[in-house]
Amino acid sequence: MARLTISVATEKLRLAKPFRISGHVFEAFEVVVVTLGDGRHQGRGEACGVYYLGDDAAHMLAALDGASAAIAAGPTREELRAILPPGGARNAVDCALWELEAKRAGVPVWQLAGKPAPRPLLTTFTLGADAPEAMAETARGYAQAHSIKIKLTGDLDLDLARVAAVRAARPDAWLGVDGNQGFVAGQLDALIAGLLAQDVGLLEQPLARGHEAELEGLRSPIPLAGDESILSLGDVACAVGRYDVVNIKLDKCGGLTEGLLMAQEARRLGLRVMVGNMGGSSLSMGPSFVLGQECDIVDLDGPIFLANDRRPGVEYADGKVWSGPAVWGGAGKTPA
Repeated sequence: MARLTISVATEKLRLAKPFRISGHVFEAFEVVVVTLGDGRHQGRGEACGVYYLGDDAAHMLAALDGASAAIAAGPTREELRAILPPGGARNAVDCALWELEAKRAGVPVWQLAGKPAPRPLLTTFTLGADAPEAMAETARGYAQAHSIKIKLTGDLDLDLARVAAVRAARPDAWLGVDGNQGFVAGQLDALIAGLLAQDVGLLEQPLARGHEAELEGLRSPIPLAGDESILSLGDVACAVGRYDVVNIKLDKCGGLTEGLLMAQEARRLGLRVMVGNMGGSSLSMGPSFVLGQECDIVDLDGPIFLANDRRPGVEYADGKVWSGPAVWGGAGKTPA
C-alpha cells in the first residue's frame, strides 16, 4: 500500500442522560477518530477504547503517535496487528484501512470481506442500572424493541427486583442481563434461579475477569456470555467450558480484522457469537454491523444514548439496526 496521510482527532460524545453499569457511570464518551488518506480516497475509524483497562483517549493518542510512521507506510490490515496491540487505537486504524481499501476497490466492505449482502439485524436495547420502576418505565418506552438487555450491579436482591420489574413491563420481549463483573461465585445459584423465574435468555459476564475458572462445572440452564473475560483472539479458547457465548467488541480486540477472526475461531470451538460495543456514534457501529452479520446475538444500540449522533447514521426500526453504505464502509464518497 502507498504512503498514507493520517489525521487523528478526539471528540466528546455527550449522552442524553447518565448511564450506569456495575462500578461506573457514563455521562459522555470521548472517542478518537482516525482518517487515512492516499490523496484520492479516505477511510475512517472511530474508537472509544476500553475504560476498565485504562484505554482512554489519552492512551489511544499516545499509541497512535508512537506508531504513526509505521501507519503512514501503508501497512496491510494483517501487518497492523503486529504494529499495534489489541485496543482502541488499533480499532480506529483497522476500520479506517477497511474503508480506504473498499473505496480504492470500488466495492463495499462486506463485499471486500467476502461476505453476502448485509441484512437488518435484530439488536438488543440496553437498560442502564437504575431503580426497578425507572427501568420498567424505560423498557415500556422501548416500544419497538424485541430484545432488551438489563445492566445489573451485583446487588442480588435489587438486581432481581430490576429484572422482575422489566419483565412485568415487557412480557413480550427477549431479556438478557449483563453483570459487568459485579457478582461473586457464591451468588450465582441464587442469581440464575431468579433469572430463570423471569425467563431470561442470557447472563453476560457475572464474575470479574480473572475468575473464569470459578465457572467451570457450573451447569447453568441460561447461556453464559463472556465479555470482559474475552478481549481478543488469544482469549477465545479460554471460553470453552466456562462460557457458551463470546461477546466480541472491536474496541477490545482491535478492529474488524481481528473481530472476524474471533468469530471464526469461536464457531470452530462450538461457541456462539455476539457482537457488542463500548459506546460511540454510528461511525463505530458501521464496522460492528458488518461483524454482526456473523453473530447469533447483536447489541449495537450505542447511538440511541447520545444527545446527538452523526449524520448519516445507523437506523433503528422494528427492533432492528441497519447501517447503510453512507454511514461507513461504502464504496461511494466519504460523508463530510
